[in-house]
Amino acid sequence: MRSYAVPSALLADLVCVLVFVVVGKSDHGTGTAVGAVLTTAWPFLAGALLGWASSRAWRSPAALWPTGVSVWAITVVGGMVARRIVGEGTPLSFVIVTSLFLAATMLGWRAIALVVTKGRQTAS
Repeated sequence: MRSYAVPSALLADLVCVLVFVVVGKSDHGTGTAVGAVLTTAWPFLAGALLGWASSRAWRSPAALWPTGVSVWAITVVGGMVARRIVGEGTPLSFVIVTSLFLAATMLGWRAIALVVTKGRQTAS
């Protein structure tokens, strides 16, 4: 495994969360200042870190299964639980949009990495 694979994979997951928050805040016109983004993002960033720790994602950071699915699921569930604890809303529509967006991005980059890796192995 390349020395930059683990930090790059972790960064990719955290960027997926931040993109989700920025897109949502832009669409809802609630402000995209750094503080506003971090206030909304922290539960999901914490969830992503919990997902990484509990699944030991560093062992196979780009794997769709079980790493990607575990990190994604724990990011969503952990983020929603943290939002509820601090009194933020978790309407069903928000849970669905969050789940789908983060699945598309967090699993999506892993799927692309898998295709690129397989392509390189086939070309060798």
